[in-house]
Amino acid sequence: MRKVLIANRGEIAVRVARACRDAGIASVAVYADPDRDALHVRAADEAFALGGDTPAASYLDMAKVLQAAKDSGADAVHPGYGFLSENAEFAQAVLDAGAAFGRGECFVERYLDKPRHVETQCLADTHGNVVVVSTRDCSLQRRHQKLVEEAPAPFLSKEQNAQLYAASKAILKEAGYVGAGTVEFLVGVDGTISFLEVNTRLQVEHPVTEEVTGLDLVREMFRIADGEELGYGDPAVRGHSFEFRINGEDPGRGFLPAPGTVTLFAPPTGPGVRLDAGVETGSVIGPAWDSLLAKLVVTGATREQALQRAARALGEFTVEGMATAIPFHRAVVADPAFTADPFRVHTRWIETEFVNEIKPFTVPADQDTDEETGRETVVVEVGGKRLEVSLPSSLGMSLARTGLAAGAKPKRRAAKKSGSAATGDTLASPMQGTIVKIAVEEGQEVKEGDLVVVLEAMKMEQPLNAHRSGTVKGLSAEVGTSISSGAAICEIKD
Repeated sequence: MRKVLIANRGEIAVRVARACRDAGIASVAVYADPDRDALHVRAADEAFALGGDTPAASYLDMAKVLQAAKDSGADAVHPGYGFLSENAEFAQAVLDAGAAFGRGECFVERYLDKPRHVETQCLADTHGNVVVVSTRDCSLQRRHQKLVEEAPAPFLSKEQNAQLYAASKAILKEAGYVGAGTVEFLVGVDGTISFLEVNTRLQVEHPVTEEVTGLDLVREMFRIADGEELGYGDPAVRGHSFEFRINGEDPGRGFLPAPGTVTLFAPPTGPGVRLDAGVETGSVIGPAWDSLLAKLVVTGATREQALQRAARALGEFTVEGMATAIPFHRAVVADPAFTADPFRVHTRWIETEFVNEIKPFTVPADQDTDEETGRETVVVEVGGKRLEVSLPSSLGMSLARTGLAAGAKPKRRAAKKSGSAATGDTLASPMQGTIVKIAVEEGQEVKEGDLVVVLEAMKMEQPLNAHRSGTVKGLSAEVGTSISSGAAICEIKD
């Protein structure tokens, strides 16, 4: 394996590019138009344009990704997670080339009340060896999407751990599985362990396993793909590690997606602190992409020490310009339900038991800048390949990132609050996004709570319901239209 195309974006693409560099493997990034100057593009050795400004027109377009692999001379593709990572057709297409999905099945499973989500990180090689690298707990979720993960999974008995290890190996061996995979389980309040699924890719939360075992899981994936034997058994687990997903969401408003511009990105440092990030100061986070900005990983000798370090690191973490999940994480590491034994967090804990006293995010005023630019980096594309050219700012060319003339300062604007969903008769969008469904018509009678429209932002759908009973007037919404936070959808009049 000499060159790997990374079919993804954001922090996971940066993570894979770094692993490639450590392994002496050349890396190739791909990018959509809005990601032309993204961090993952600059982290790779080469970059190729996919074109398009939506996931479907870029990272989910198999033909474009495979063409980039061919044009770059890559002999392998790493899909990361999300996008094409679990698309069997893409995996087969990669094999055939030499280098949003839906199906009709419906599964009925036993209902578990207040279960924990526990999983095992596994590696399986082509020689029939399967190892369990560690367990993880991923119970802290909102809308069934993980927010905080930790390794190893705490407060499990020796018998439960043995059952998780044995079941995971048996499942993967029976399936003839090869690669990195995660076997997921639900643990009931009575201790019963139920199999959930196997995720056939690298998980977002893989860093906590790396921190407590010393393994580089991405490099292990390279070794397995090259046909190497793992050469070890289940590794010893040392210490405890937490991962906090730094999402572009507003926990003070029910975790609504909150795209925007990162005006300051100042992560913490210190003992036991690791950051996997796909953004930096100046990054623009659009509504078409996933809300994950970065992952803060904090490790200690014990769970208690890791929690202490996490509280300190989260207190130091500063992101300005847009809402993030950081205030929620600060609250969680101080909540006895999460920190103490017995562990009272379950997959619906945020929605049903967490006392959310977090204030909604308020957009601060833009800061004037007197910094001299010195030189400017101008991005050009030649035959679809991305190239950077550094030029003196005195030439007066537009700044590549801000679109301002050299030496110009951004205009200062007054602070404003995020748009509210309703004021008087007006029903307004609570967030920036795209209208994907309209459930009413002009002149229709609605009752309070009836669905009016569905918005999509950062790969999440958000229903917008009538705030009062009345008649729909002035409906300006159209499916496929982008809308800003606070923009009027319609009026509901008596």
